[in-house]
Amino acid sequence: MKKVQRILAVLGVILLLGLYLITLIFALLGKDFFPMFMASLFSNFVLPVLIWTYGFVYRLIKKNSSSRTERDQVPTSESSKDTSSV
Repeated sequence: MKKVQRILAVLGVILLLGLYLITLIFALLGKDFFPMFMASLFSNFVLPVLIWTYGFVYRLIKKNSSSRTERDQVPTSESSKDTSSV
């Protein structure tokens, strides 16, 4: 699992560096490429935020699902003690 995470992290870094390079190239090319420059600039801000948001939501969902499974599991020794006292 950690190997997959490392590979995805490296791919994300390469993607962001490429996006920064493309933004610089569009900025240097002039007015004809202004719409492309603006789209690239927008992507430079939105993509990292989306990646962070997806990771944050994934951690929240994973945390909630693991706490639910722990809460749903009742040890058998405690359940037998509780029924005898009632």
